[in-house]
Amino acid sequence: MPPPPPPSVARKAACFLSFAAARDRCFSRRFLAAGLRPLAVHLPDAADPVTTVHMWVPASPPRNPLVLLHGFGASATWQWYPYLRPLIAAGFDPIVPDLVFFGNSCSRLPDRSDMFQAWSIKAALDSIGVKRFGLVGVSYGGFVGYRMAAIYPDAVERVALVCAGVCLEEKDLADGLFPVASVDEAAALLVPRRPDEVRRLVRLTFVRPPPIMPSCFLWDYIKVMGSDHIQEKTELLHALISGRDLSTLPKLKQKTLIVWGEQDKVFPVELAHRLKRHLQGNSRLSVIHNAGHAVNLEKPNDVCKNIIDFFQEPPAAVEASDEEMV
Repeated sequence: MPPPPPPSVARKAACFLSFAAARDRCFSRRFLAAGLRPLAVHLPDAADPVTTVHMWVPASPPRNPLVLLHGFGASATWQWYPYLRPLIAAGFDPIVPDLVFFGNSCSRLPDRSDMFQAWSIKAALDSIGVKRFGLVGVSYGGFVGYRMAAIYPDAVERVALVCAGVCLEEKDLADGLFPVASVDEAAALLVPRRPDEVRRLVRLTFVRPPPIMPSCFLWDYIKVMGSDHIQEKTELLHALISGRDLSTLPKLKQKTLIVWGEQDKVFPVELAHRLKRHLQGNSRLSVIHNAGHAVNLEKPNDVCKNIIDFFQEPPAAVEASDEEMV
């Protein structure tokens, strides 16, 4: 009997046979085919990279940059691949970062705040010469995007927030607004470590979840996409929710599009209406039928149309409107 292969060879073979790894490679190829290229930005500089931000950027200098910020879950390529070609066809230049502690972005710093995430993405954009841009954030990416818009109003021109519960308060958990009652439960839900936890998350985020989710595929997904920076991601959620109060949330100066899944169970649609009230006439709300928290994946065509229409409107036409149902 021949000797077993070395561990490194075995790991490479497992990765090659991995369904999740194959999908990850497929999504990366879609980004390349759309004319984007991967770039690692080292902050403060390459000589002493305390923080590294990985981004997909246009091959040529962007003329109409639109920054797309992902949420918790798989990396940015998994969440944004359906949007690339429609956005490019509409005249936008997508820039797709991995938030810190997701994908290939990381940091040695202890800061876990959305403020730090906002600073990291803005510094990375500055390094490639992108000074003004539109911004779209999904879920956690919406929290970061909201913070970027608040602290960099001269850089962020307009904002679209997709199922981003930025108006939540910590007391909402105890009041029963969410399917979890504490920050620890929220972390266990959003950073799944076992197949049963992934199933629960999928069933909460999709209106029509897959009827069958074999454990072997879920373990594969966890190993490939969900096993890095678990502690740091848990700390991100604690920093985001602990002590959160609506009275401390700044009001944005930019016109803001709010997109929500009508049946969102992670961030109930009440938070969309709360955000619209908070922005006091500076926003429009689009609620999408038959979609949950993962509306960006369940109804990508509807979400993408909302984004394109909003960012293409001339400034004078972007006015507050009543709720729209799609």
